Amino acid sequence: MLDSRNSRKLSAAVVLFQGVVTALFPQISVKFIKAMIGKNFDNAAELQVKPAYRRQLRAVGVGMVAAAGTDLLLQSAGETDDDLPAADGGDE
Repeated sequence: MLDSRNSRKLSAAVVLFQGVVTALFPQISVKFIKAMIGKNFDNAAELQVKPAYRRQLRAVGVGMVAAAGTDLLLQSAGETDDDLPAADGGDE
């Protein structure tokens, strides 16, 4: 089983990848959503996607990239902070 630190990195990397795909290729997300809706509703393949929805998907993808990228950066900064010796506040 993965430890907490590795699973957080893996999760952030997956979200980052999904965000890049969603931002660059929103039609892939549209196909995926139609397939998921089609499992529960009839005629889901006949749904028409409006351009505004594709723009919203791109915005969501960019947000996912920003959030996951920030998380990865903060995790790496936290690791370097953990490696620093603790300041005991004593002798100077």
